[in-house]
Amino acid sequence: SELTGFPEIMDGRVKTLHPSVHGALLGIRDDAEHAKAMRDHHIEPIDLVVSNLYPFEEVRRSGAGYASIVENIDIGGPAMIRASAKNHAYVAIVTDPADYAPVINA
Repeated sequence: SELTGFPEIMDGRVKTLHPSVHGALLGIRDDAEHAKAMRDHHIEPIDLVVSNLYPFEEVRRSGAGYASIVENIDIGGPAMIRASAKNHAYVAIVTDPADYAPVINA
């Protein structure tokens, strides 16, 4: 909500699915139309995404109830990972905590 100016809603189910986030990830930096759209909509590019997905498998295996399992289906995380991958020429993505130190030290 700090980046988008829009609060998390629906018990946190909607927080990263926003044009300010996905435009920042998907905008092709050297494409004039993309750059103009980003300027026009005050979208700052994001160069690095660090995403940890909800622990769906662990929750499912734990014997948790149906509602808890469903709440651990991550929507925004995979969307940001895919957006970053689609624009890999401009956006780096880290999904494994074991990679944090090597990335920071690179």
